[in-house]
Amino acid sequence: MIDAGMDCVRINMSHGELDDGLQLYHRVRALSADVGRPVGTLVDLPGPKVRAGSFGEDSVMLEEGHRLRLTPGSRASTTEVVEINYDDLLTHVEDGDTLSFGDGAIDCQVVGRDGGSLIAEITHGGRLSGRPGVHIPSDRLHVATPTREDLHILDAFVEAGVDMVAVSFVRSAHDVRRVGTEPHPRGPLVVAKIETRAAVQNLEGIIDAAGAIMIARGDLGNECSIEELPHLQKHIIRMCIAQGRPTITATQMLESMVYAATPTRAEASDVANAVFDGSSAVMLSGETAIGHDPANVVRTMARLAARADANFDYSGWARQMVELHMSEPSALDGKVTDALTMAAARVARDLHCTAIMCITRSGFTARAMARFRPDAKILAFSPDERTINQLTLSWGAVPLPLTQFAPNDDMVAEAVAVAKAQGHIRTGDIVAVLAGTDARSRATDVLRVVNVS
Repeated sequence: MIDAGMDCVRINMSHGELDDGLQLYHRVRALSADVGRPVGTLVDLPGPKVRAGSFGEDSVMLEEGHRLRLTPGSRASTTEVVEINYDDLLTHVEDGDTLSFGDGAIDCQVVGRDGGSLIAEITHGGRLSGRPGVHIPSDRLHVATPTREDLHILDAFVEAGVDMVAVSFVRSAHDVRRVGTEPHPRGPLVVAKIETRAAVQNLEGIIDAAGAIMIARGDLGNECSIEELPHLQKHIIRMCIAQGRPTITATQMLESMVYAATPTRAEASDVANAVFDGSSAVMLSGETAIGHDPANVVRTMARLAARADANFDYSGWARQMVELHMSEPSALDGKVTDALTMAAARVARDLHCTAIMCITRSGFTARAMARFRPDAKILAFSPDERTINQLTLSWGAVPLPLTQFAPNDDMVAEAVAVAKAQGHIRTGDIVAVLAGTDARSRATDVLRVVNVS
């Protein structure tokens, strides 16, 4: 999958044990070193994930109109009784509420109660197997995010050195701040998953508190009407661009490829449109977790994204950026970087630069540059290995190593030499370089134009 084009690995802790997740993390690290290129690692915390007791390996059919009992528990489920691992199920779920199983594959409506069970009627039928997720409307789910289990998992991965952490079922900026890790890159980049109605309502604060955003369309699609979802996707991406945050578009992007060798035409269009909307990254889930040919899926996704990037309306995007109200950073350092990245985008366009080289400590400069979607490639240099791995999530960024922060002339000379040695630029090219004056600089305060010799 790395050879096929995978830039970042998501380790989904909703499945498997902690030791399994850590083993996968260390395997990715070893393979990244073997292939000689950075591969980001993102641990996805399970959050207050509600699941049904196991239906077993063989799928069961739940027909529309069929009635069943929903009861608290986590042991086993049948077509007659479904156990759900939410202790307050009977207290918080009310008659008339709609619950969904397996990312909306099956819907049921609560129609009554009988002793220690809710009575529900299937309104949209289908097959279930294993332990499917159960979507309970977020205003009925009274569980703190992140959970105690999340924090236990996070501690283990932070100690191991994970690059990014995704927080599930975020409702407000307070949920993001409760993660409590050091700011990136000393700690992992915090990715807030937008999958509840409350998160949409509190979006601006969440984006401000998080390092990146994931649009988790499975649960979000259960929280809102299906016709609203594409517009929410565009709105969330635009808000992230305004604040310079990477955005991951996720869920069912190439779902048919769990079994099929090629995606549907609609799926191909979905991936391309996510790129056109301004997504920083597109994510695969079941396609690579349980699919029959994960490498083929990654290769297909990479081709679709590359083709969409090649046909991206860069000049039109520049006009949109002028119209888009970008949030101004409150600190002077942020304002300086913001102004210089905007200037670099114009310089690169007017001088037909081959590359924009960002020398960055935290990755902020490269992420701020990426929102302009320059036609020139973005080469992001840092001496911090975690910053390099975190930049695998940013649109267009090619993360490259730098030995140390030094006086500007020395850093620029090293960056040009590395980029030239790796074939990103060559003699005669014009490049724009964004960097600090020296190792003490807290912001990107120098923009240079270099003719590569």
